[in-house]
Amino acid sequence: MYYYKILLLRSSAPSLTYHSQHPLTVGSAVSVPLKTTLKEAVVTEEVEKPEFETAEIAFAADTYYTNEQIEIAKFISEYYFSSFGEAISLFLPYRRSRSPHSDKYPKFSDKPEIENGIQINVGVGTPRPTLTIQQQKAYELLLKKDKALLFGVTGSGKTEIFISLMAKMLEEGKTSIFLMPEISLTPQMEKRLKVYFGDSVAMWHSKLTKKKKESILEGIYSRKVRIVAGARSALFVPLEDLGLIIVDEEHDDSYKAMTRPRYHARDVAVLMGQKLSAKVVLASATPSMTSYYKYNVVKLDKPYIDARKKYTFITGDSISSSILNALYHNHKAKEQSLLFLPTRGNFKYLYCESCGKTHLCPYCSVGMALHRNHRHLKCHYCNFTEAIQDTCTNCGHTPLKSERMGTQEAIEVISTAIEGIQIEQFDKDSITTAKKLKEALGRFESGESNLLLGTQMLSKGHDYSGITLSVVMGLDYILGLADYRARERAMSLLFQIAGRSGRAKEANVIVQTGDAAFFKNYLSDYELFIKDELAFLEMAHYPPFASLARILIAHKDESKASKITLDTVTKLKAFEDIEIVGHGKAPVERIANKFRFHILLRAESRVPLLKALHSVDRREIEIDMDPVEFS
Repeated sequence: MYYYKILLLRSSAPSLTYHSQHPLTVGSAVSVPLKTTLKEAVVTEEVEKPEFETAEIAFAADTYYTNEQIEIAKFISEYYFSSFGEAISLFLPYRRSRSPHSDKYPKFSDKPEIENGIQINVGVGTPRPTLTIQQQKAYELLLKKDKALLFGVTGSGKTEIFISLMAKMLEEGKTSIFLMPEISLTPQMEKRLKVYFGDSVAMWHSKLTKKKKESILEGIYSRKVRIVAGARSALFVPLEDLGLIIVDEEHDDSYKAMTRPRYHARDVAVLMGQKLSAKVVLASATPSMTSYYKYNVVKLDKPYIDARKKYTFITGDSISSSILNALYHNHKAKEQSLLFLPTRGNFKYLYCESCGKTHLCPYCSVGMALHRNHRHLKCHYCNFTEAIQDTCTNCGHTPLKSERMGTQEAIEVISTAIEGIQIEQFDKDSITTAKKLKEALGRFESGESNLLLGTQMLSKGHDYSGITLSVVMGLDYILGLADYRARERAMSLLFQIAGRSGRAKEANVIVQTGDAAFFKNYLSDYELFIKDELAFLEMAHYPPFASLARILIAHKDESKASKITLDTVTKLKAFEDIEIVGHGKAPVERIANKFRFHILLRAESRVPLLKALHSVDRREIEIDMDPVEFS
């Protein structure tokens, strides 16, 4: 008889001991009886026969988790404060049943193999993109580095470099993972990758059916699939001989999981690269401050087609006559337009119509939220409160405003004003499935719709050659968010949205802001903005010059939630190397009938912060390391 400690997948239960008639290896995927059901689990350790009675392992699958997967899962569970069972569940196991000679992917020759009419040998025999001198130089630099940031302006041809790197990996008998921030990008990218790699590419994301996932896994196990592209979860597929991980649009917050384990896919990708000796390429036209600061930078300075963009800055916060006029003339000229509105948030912020500045907390340099029912302004970092202000502290203009327009309202205004314009609503309310996404993009690409109108989804790297007018609204709202990265988010968004237009011909970009001077400084040079912003972050003591963590407490009983918060704060005060920035009610005070409180912590480095957090960790609280969301 053999005895093993096991951990249940997707569970926070402690390790349990079971026995087996047959020897098993650490990492084996098994099913075990628990009460009246069978649970999936992983073997973590062989142990001596315990003094208590044990149940028998019901079933050992032909799949297993590798030592590297187990090590990375342990790191995720400790750093991001989840159980090991929750962390290992992110990974898909490898399959044992392989022929003894299939240890490595074959290296490719010039002679293509054909199977059922499909070219399956996709290495040297496959056409590669023709690279410009600038792209070739970047490609060669990336090949020399274990990890690097590809900082390329929008339209500079980053995708051609990715394809060249993946082709190079295939030639060497290695596989690749290609991450995109969310599934809204997959239809276009799938098309482009299939041209070069055919059925060697699989697209992986959370919206796939169980049947489709099983079919892709079969392709991975049989080694037909050698490139997996997709959203966050694609990072955890069981590819053997992984040679390359690409994280495109690395600045995007949707790489951060908002439920336990609250991991950041970009940072886990870098760790996986180290553990598996795989090359890691992060890429963005507007890289995050942290990546620019931490990694080697390879630059692509010029767009592939250098179409001129003309910027016009206007004030206001609604769809004005000048916006309608521009949309009308572009529509009449049979050109396509794009209009961006910020996501409708839970909070309103007071901002000045005249200079565009948001009313900021004097202690945290972030916007203060307007609580009309309590008749006050509140900072959701340090909890400083004050009476509702009516005069701008920057320029003296009265009154301050807080109203913003939503997508539905914008569609009504434009449809009424411009006869015959076909508007494609592009936000999370309307694009709820992969099918709807494909159809919306199809209509726009074929010219059936004339205006793409939506929220953040518009900024996610889509490539539309026909757009000659971009309208960017609501930047002042984003500039004023209660987030130390508010300026970075606003500037990045402007560059990303502007980059959707003028891909093939000249374009106009209308930017609605009361703070035109701020944006104008950097229009031709995002790197200059990064350097200035890093100086601000260092002075204000925010990442990458400090580490942040946020503790969330939610309970149906408000007094219980408040007590847990105060008890946690008391324990944290014993640690000298950490700073309690603020604590109290969370910006969104109640969700799903639970009262929410939070504590924001800061430290010079991660080590003292992790030590303090592990000392207070308990199931009633949720710990978010390196948070990107503060509501």
